[in-house]
Amino acid sequence: MDVHGRDLRYFTAVAEELSFTRAAERLFVSQPALSKQIRMLEKQTGADLFVRDRRTVRLTAAGEALLPHARAVLAAWTAAEQALEEAKAAERTTLTIGMSTSPGRGLLPALRARLTARFPTVRPVLRQVNWADASAGLADGSCDVSFVWLPLPDAGRYRCVVVAREPRLIALPDDHPLAARAYEDPEGMADFTDFLDEPFLALPPDAGPMRDHWLALDARGGREPVIGGVIASAEETHEAVANGQGVALLASGNAPLIARDHVICLPVRGITPSELAVAARRDDERPLVRAYLAGAKQLAAGTGAPSRVSLGDEKP
Repeated sequence: MDVHGRDLRYFTAVAEELSFTRAAERLFVSQPALSKQIRMLEKQTGADLFVRDRRTVRLTAAGEALLPHARAVLAAWTAAEQALEEAKAAERTTLTIGMSTSPGRGLLPALRARLTARFPTVRPVLRQVNWADASAGLADGSCDVSFVWLPLPDAGRYRCVVVAREPRLIALPDDHPLAARAYEDPEGMADFTDFLDEPFLALPPDAGPMRDHWLALDARGGREPVIGGVIASAEETHEAVANGQGVALLASGNAPLIARDHVICLPVRGITPSELAVAARRDDERPLVRAYLAGAKQLAAGTGAPSRVSLGDEKP
């Protein structure tokens, strides 16, 4: 049987009123329409549910058996409707922001201010995502917008606003032989070519192009990097560098997370800068998402950071 919820509501109303007239008034339907639906329900169940005569209506044994279950089904559906409405309301007022590490740079409060100026009731929720997910929660839909380092895997799925463009530094122990060479450099910089034979700390393989970027594959002239270890957080990076497992590239804005307890970060000559972006799925046109990207674009333009927008410059 495929019984309609409306029919169960009609049946329950008649069972409780024991009157087709009063039940029809309660349901705001005509009595003939109500009687028709009850007959159809009886046909579907293969049982008479009411005994009718000119003066009274009463439940049959089949009707008595059905009533508690009909009430339970209706109560469950009412609860489901309420949960659905609550979820829809939360979706309209909640924006989940993904990140692998805190973006710092004053970005979160600045973007929150721009977002709440347009949507005062919005509730931004921050979500920490493992470094193995280069999309910071966008790929699996667990985040609505995310702070990501470019390049992204499957870049065509996303639109991005670059909010920071920073030189890459190299993290190494303060007693590393190549640290002294950098200190002797007139510009205080390390040459990336001096590190080609050094073991490097790498992101998990799932990070794809981002792993390649932080290994600077484009500056190695085709030479494969030596991998000294795999890292998935800033704390792991600091510990691995401090323990001599390898050196690591990082954005200059993230240096304070790593440069402590005998670990130093030096500017590097011969590699391209890093780009931090706010990203969203390309097909996500929800107002909160578009507003956050718009705020990122305004912020980048106002701070002198490049406001390059990829995959949808006309949006947000």
